[in-house]
Amino acid sequence: MSRVSAGDPARRPGLWPDLAPWRSSRGFRLLFASRTVIALGAQASEVALLVQAKQLTGSPLAVGLLGVVELVPLVVFGLYGGVLADRFDRRLLIRWCEAALAVCAVLLLVNALLPAPALWPLYAVSAVMMAAAALQRPSLDASVPRLVRREQLTAASALLSLSQNACFLLGSALGGALAVTPGPWLVYGIDAVGFATSFGLLTLLPGLPGAADAGPAALRGITGGLRYAVRRQDLLGSYLADLAAMIFAYPNALFPFLAAELHARWATGLMFAAPSVGAFGVTVLSGWMGRISRHGLAIALAAAAWGLAMAGFGLSPDVWIALAFLVAAGAADMISGIFRDVLWNQTIPDELRGRLAGVELLSYGVGPPAGQLRSGVVASLAGTRFSLVSGGFLCAGAVAVIAALLPGFIRPGTGGCPAAQGSAGHRADGVLGRPVPTQGNDMKADKDRKILSV
Repeated sequence: MSRVSAGDPARRPGLWPDLAPWRSSRGFRLLFASRTVIALGAQASEVALLVQAKQLTGSPLAVGLLGVVELVPLVVFGLYGGVLADRFDRRLLIRWCEAALAVCAVLLLVNALLPAPALWPLYAVSAVMMAAAALQRPSLDASVPRLVRREQLTAASALLSLSQNACFLLGSALGGALAVTPGPWLVYGIDAVGFATSFGLLTLLPGLPGAADAGPAALRGITGGLRYAVRRQDLLGSYLADLAAMIFAYPNALFPFLAAELHARWATGLMFAAPSVGAFGVTVLSGWMGRISRHGLAIALAAAAWGLAMAGFGLSPDVWIALAFLVAAGAADMISGIFRDVLWNQTIPDELRGRLAGVELLSYGVGPPAGQLRSGVVASLAGTRFSLVSGGFLCAGAVAVIAALLPGFIRPGTGGCPAAQGSAGHRADGVLGRPVPTQGNDMKADKDRKILSV
């Protein structure tokens, strides 16, 4: 009697999440548990930082500066962290960055317990925490394909996203409640305990050494990763579609203003939470995603849907319709995010995964601030609704232009892009994820190394 392996399409559920990565990979279970613990504490601490800055200053500008001081560390250390992830053991990088984050949480705790907490440690520690998190992120992203089988990557991404969305909702509520009573110190203490727990879980992971032929370090390594991304139309399209969605249709700065126009100031918090509700719903019903093979097309359609949903949000006649459009936008964003993860993990060679994960951080770092600036400027000139509606349609139009100019983005196997059945140059052997060269990829790997050496 033949046995169907975990992750086989025949065993995938129709809608519910595919738990095959959780069942078959101990390494993935450890990583999942680590990320869940950290995401809950980190989101609670993010809210506590905002609450404490407001308590100390009463200034919206002082609160907003917390995001500004995190931007440069995110971009700089994210790119460099990608180089390190390709050259050194990713498990060690993840663990020691976790230790640094734990120390930062303790520093915030100590400051919060002082009779008169100071403001400057909030900025200084936030910058250091972002630097450590940015160094760590490429190693985390590049480790998943080592821990699960290739056919389980979609399910693994959906499960991790499910955890992150649930923690975002719970962490925001927890941080907001505890930061007011008894105070931010308790949130920082919980975060420190979470980092310590995660450090212990990560210690149990198998070794995840970087690729032996990862190429040069520092600047040459970063530029080599950028050149590779530019030469792959599917990767370039995924980055540009995400940037278009964030730059043209990032709505967060306008939530308080539209809530006021709808005579529903009480709904401002719900507007911030609504996209996460949609994203959570997608991950709960993610079983169908494993059957999608044209990931670029799925990303393009989801990014365009995000823009159209934001246009609908701007046109909403009442608050409940507005919230419904935000839920739909969050669902579209999550679909795009999951398929971007799958595209990158299935097609990027192992020796490049860290650097390309660093490139991915550029869209996270640049997109939202640029989007908030665009939306704010347009709203000040033409009104809140015009900013939202025009941005939404510009997003959908930009995605259509990207798809037309980069045919390899939506049609695998064209424009110099690998077909959907191609491999990333390595596969996960069993559940330990030992890198084994995939048959038929020697020529592709040689080409990738030549790109790096340019």
